[in-house]
Amino acid sequence: MKTDRSAPAENNRERIIAAATRLLAEEGREAVSTRAVSAAAGVQAPTIYRLFGDKQGLLDAVAAHGFASHLARKSALDPTDDPVEDLRAGWDLNTEFGLANPSLYTLMYAEPRPGGPPPAAVAALKVLAAHVRRIAEAGRLRIDETRATHLIHAVGGGITLALIATPEDRRDMSVSHLAREAVIAAITTDATATTAPGPAGAAAALRAFLPQVDVLTDGERGLLAELLDRISAAG
Repeated sequence: MKTDRSAPAENNRERIIAAATRLLAEEGREAVSTRAVSAAAGVQAPTIYRLFGDKQGLLDAVAAHGFASHLARKSALDPTDDPVEDLRAGWDLNTEFGLANPSLYTLMYAEPRPGGPPPAAVAALKVLAAHVRRIAEAGRLRIDETRATHLIHAVGGGITLALIATPEDRRDMSVSHLAREAVIAAITTDATATTAPGPAGAAAALRAFLPQVDVLTDGERGLLAELLDRISAAG
């Protein structure tokens, strides 16, 4: 009879992530050592290395777990017919999450590491890109999707990190609201479903639907994408 070893391993993984997350929240990044985590989780240190590879792997798992929890909260917000208004709601929710979980948010978005951003930050960027695509499909995007996504990500994350670094009694939340509206004004048009969005918005909208077009060759699709990007950038 075969023994299922995956369940105990998964239990250990969950306990270790929970312990590391608790230490991070209560005592900060420096408290998350393999010795402290193994003691808090009730496992031997080699178990951490076996499951996560190294300390950075553990921190990545903690960040991914935190992002999954954050995404679950965002998923509870049903999309409306106005993707720009949904962007406002998502921006505010991101700020609230960062202020409620400062050490975790900093780990996700500001922790220096070799080889690029943490996997959780990459996943967050993909979610944001999907939302920006909804704005493009509605004919409301003023610039190309990639630039819009990176602008929202950079400004929204930067504002949240700045607020985290500011003592709570001195935080001015209007700064986040002003930044949010400035970014929205920079990347979207005032066009509605009954108003033509103009050349740049129309180009961005068509660019958003281009992956669904199957009557073009790869070369034709690439050329059209380049032309549409130029039109949307000129707007």
